[in-house]
Amino acid sequence: MSNQKKQIEIELRALLNKEEYQDLKKFLKNNALDLGEDNKNVYFFLLPKKIVKVVNNLSKKTAEIVMKLNRLGKGSNDFEEITLNIKPSDFKKAVKIFSQIDFEQVQKSFQKRHNYRYRGVDLALKYSQSWGYHLELEIVIDNISKQKKAEEKIRRVAKVLGVRVMTEKEIAEFARKIDQKH
Repeated sequence: MSNQKKQIEIELRALLNKEEYQDLKKFLKNNALDLGEDNKNVYFFLLPKKIVKVVNNLSKKTAEIVMKLNRLGKGSNDFEEITLNIKPSDFKKAVKIFSQIDFEQVQKSFQKRHNYRYRGVDLALKYSQSWGYHLELEIVIDNISKQKKAEEKIRRVAKVLGVRVMTEKEIAEFARKIDQKH
């Protein structure tokens, strides 16, 4: 396991209204690398400081189990991930297994999403019932020492796109409200 490269997502988010979402979609279609539709059914199994996700990627016909070693809204924009690919046919079985464990909370989400790459930043233009219209901006790094530079690059791209990145405090409050609804 120590030979594996770390995968640390540096991820920022921006909330959008429907008009901003549609305008951004048009802009990205004309100016960004289109990475395709990426619709997903996701179960989030929440721990106090970590998340286990069981993901059925409907668009790509893949599935995976992901452990995020940090939790959204818990003080940081870096999310080290450990991913295990599974067969899509095993998605329901994986959900059943994790459902038997005493997690703090379980959330289910369908995410309508389309992925792009713009100026070296991966973008997921998304809609989900919990978050509404929003944009995730991310760069994956292999060493936490690269975090500051990655965040600066993401913020520059957000500025070019005309979106306001949420503060960590805003994300924490938003995530808390989502957790309360479940």
